[in-house]
Amino acid sequence: MKFSDQLEQRFSTMVTHYPTKRSVLVPMLLYIQDEVGALTDEAIHEVAQRTELSDLEVRNVISYYSMLRTRPVGKYNLQVCTNVSCLLRGADDIFEHCKKKLGIGNKESTPDGLFHLEEVECIGACSWAPALMMNYEFHENLTPTKIDELIDGLKKKEQQ
Repeated sequence: MKFSDQLEQRFSTMVTHYPTKRSVLVPMLLYIQDEVGALTDEAIHEVAQRTELSDLEVRNVISYYSMLRTRPVGKYNLQVCTNVSCLLRGADDIFEHCKKKLGIGNKESTPDGLFHLEEVECIGACSWAPALMMNYEFHENLTPTKIDELIDGLKKKEQQ
């Protein structure tokens, strides 16, 4: 895989900010994923070579972080936290509402490729539970009404 000019520039700049090349791994994986849609075998191999790691070491990092993925997901990736703080404040109901509203299950995408839904352990928004992260944007103190507004607003935006 050849990096785009933008990825090439990001890597070249970022690698100078850290004591070792491996330190740029997670940010670079996120940038690659955003550009390509998923972390392909080719992308994993390329970033492994550039960070002086093995493909397996890169895959181990990918498997650890829920925000890194090897398969494409919908344009809007809704990650609903169901860890303790969120669960105590109704996250299970929020997740079920999302499933019903979108007509999909956990780790599934809508047929139009617009939405992907997944249950995650923690997004670090315990004080504002229940919460979800959509791509890189947090949504807190969720209610079914807020979920409907979010999803309906995104659908409307896509129709314009």
